[in-house]
Amino acid sequence: MPLTPANLEIHHLHLVSDATGETIKGVTRAVLAQFRASIIRRHHWFLIHTQQQMEKVLAGIQENPGLVFSTFGEKALMHQLERGCMDIGVRHVGLMDTALTALSEFLQQPIESAIGKQHTMDEAYFQRIEAMDYSLDHDDGQNPERLAEADVILVGVSRTSKTPTAIYLANRGIKAANVPIVPGIDLPPVLFELRRPLIIGLTSDPDHLMMIRQSRMKTLTTHDLKNYTEPEAIIEEIRAARRLFAQRGWPIVDVTRRSIEETAAEIISLLDCRREAAGVDLIEF
Repeated sequence: MPLTPANLEIHHLHLVSDATGETIKGVTRAVLAQFRASIIRRHHWFLIHTQQQMEKVLAGIQENPGLVFSTFGEKALMHQLERGCMDIGVRHVGLMDTALTALSEFLQQPIESAIGKQHTMDEAYFQRIEAMDYSLDHDDGQNPERLAEADVILVGVSRTSKTPTAIYLANRGIKAANVPIVPGIDLPPVLFELRRPLIIGLTSDPDHLMMIRQSRMKTLTTHDLKNYTEPEAIIEEIRAARRLFAQRGWPIVDVTRRSIEETAAEIISLLDCRREAAGVDLIEF
């Protein structure tokens, strides 16, 4: 029986931050893109600066128990959240805590406790926000007339992780658009005229891609996508895509055994090499 919203379990995800929540929302969007077969109800608790506010957050978590993600600069509030989650019996993941502790040990310096300091409104912060807006507006081939503004354009057949990779890159301040290759449908002509963006072809092993598509079909209400999961059709799709990439001289990244982070790291490396050759500053990753 196909999975539909009526018979899927609802999972609650609580996002808690002492700032505006842009970082935690960006990371969450990227990881949730890998779990489309689940219904995730997100609860946003942002600009939490006092113990009284945290008590309301914990009351909300207790009302709808689920996984808790947080980013905090204030240790006292972080500890209050950790203790509260432990009492409720839910898992808490401090997205900044592990990195901060490791860096503190490496630099042999104490962590400065400053509410929201990690979200300083500097140029890099606004660059990430602009990149995220751009990537969301240029998902799945939308608005091709503005593709020239991209830093990176990801091209590939269905289910080669184009969207989550683009969102992950955007959270690093990289304007990433993605364009799908669909049999029988021409790619936007402007794609072949671009000079500035780095265009990258994403590919995958046919068997791996078939399994992903078969899993995806279980969540769709329509099964009229001709040849979508047929092995021969998938093999031909991938071959045709690879021929295109080779003809255009586009770098190819195989996503078969890569996580989104690994795929993004490879793309950033390619972009860095290109920018270094052009004498442009490298991307901080």
